[in-house]
Parts: sequence; C-alpha cells; structure tokens
Amino acid sequence: TYSAWDANIRWFHWINVLCIIGLIAVGVVILNAKPLGVAVEGKILLKTVHVLIGYIFALNLFWRILWTFVGGPNARWRAILPGGRGYLKELKRYIADFSAGQARQYLGHNPLGRIAVTLLLFLLMTQAVTGLVLAGTDIFYPPIGSWIASWIAAPGVDPGTLMPYAKETYDAEAYKAKRAFREPFITVHYDGFYALIIVGVIHIVAVVVTEIREGGGLISAMFTGKKILNGPPADRKKSHQAIR
Repeated sequence: TYSAWDANIRWFHWINVLCIIGLIAVGVVILNAKPLGVAVEGKILLKTVHVLIGYIFALNLFWRILWTFVGGPNARWRAILPGGRGYLKELKRYIADFSAGQARQYLGHNPLGRIAVTLLLFLLMTQAVTGLVLAGTDIFYPPIGSWIASWIAAPGVDPGTLMPYAKETYDAEAYKAKRAFREPFITVHYDGFYALIIVGVIHIVAVVVTEIREGGGLISAMFTGKKILNGPPADRKKSHQAIR
C-alpha cells in the first residue's frame, strides 16, 4: 500500500465536485430562466446562489493552487504539469503498454492523466476568474461589484443602493459601456461552462477505464489517500518505501 493523495488534495477534490455539480445545476436553470418562466426576483436569487457557491469554488481552487507550491510530491506542479525531462518518452511508453494491456502503475498521475488534470485546472481557473468578474458586473458582488456600481450609478444615485435589473437607477451610457466590458467574460464563461462539462465527463470515463485496466485503487485512493499497487510505482525510484 502506497500513500498517494494527502488530505488537502482529497478535500479539494470532493469540495470541487460538489461545487461544480451545484454550479452546473443552478447555471442550467439561469440559462433557461425565460422558457421556465422565472421572474426577475427569481433570477436574482438564482444568480446570488450561483455566486455564493462560486465563492466556495474559487476559495477551494485557490487553496489547491497554493498547495501546488507547498504540498507533498504528488501535489506539486512538477507532478501535475505535462513536461520535464523524459516526459515524452514516458508518455509514449505508457500509451504503448496501456494498448498492450500491460499498463504501468503510477503513484501520482500517469502521463496522460497529467494532461487531463492540467486542462481541468486551466478550465477551473478560467471559470473562477470570469465568474468573479460577472458577479460584480451582474449583481454587484465582490471583488469588483462596488467599482461597477460606482461606474454605472446615475447622477445623484448612491452606488451602494443599486439593485440588479433596476435600469432606471443606471447612467445609460455607463451601463452600455459596462455591458461591452462584460461581454467577453460572458462568452468565455459560457463556453467554459460547456467545455468543463465535456472534459469532466471524459475525466470520469478515463478514471473508470484506467481503474479497470491498471487497478491500484485509483478511485478509492481519493477517499483513503492510498493506492494498492502490484510493485514499485513507475513515477518513483525503487527506493521508495511502501506504507503498510
């Protein structure tokens, strides 16, 4: 039995899963608010819930990024990012062995897994950043909500009193400029929403297939932190000691 994932990684993983499920569920309703007959008050509530879940999602992601600099060997960037000395050779060997039904076992991510995890982290960071911007431009939530409110408040209107969809309290030209400002963030967030769903499904399928082909307790390790391998992992020196 080998120690693979520390508690920080495991907690991040499952908090992230729950947040993504919640964000997707609420996001789908928001996108279909009009055909579902959701009133303005309902849309504001949905967006508020979406943003609050998003804060948990972003903070959890921030902690994971921080952990890539201070965590254990399997948590660091060098164990996640595809690259480094001998990576391409190891990737080709892994694919060949996997195709031949003799998949090599890894304590951390296998060479293909590193590509997938890097893509997932990129998508997660993109969604977090664009989501925080949209939270401010849409319902005036931090971190930029107060700045947006000050930008678009009509003359004589206290920015702190602005409410979403209350256009009569907005300066028309500033509101138009604000919409132009947020447009690219909407596009990236919208496209990233679908990309994350697609990559997430591929990730789940790949994990199941890898578990079946390689064994080692890949899925259970995200609960227990430990993998049960047939021999020394391919990504560790032979001197690595197993934890019994």
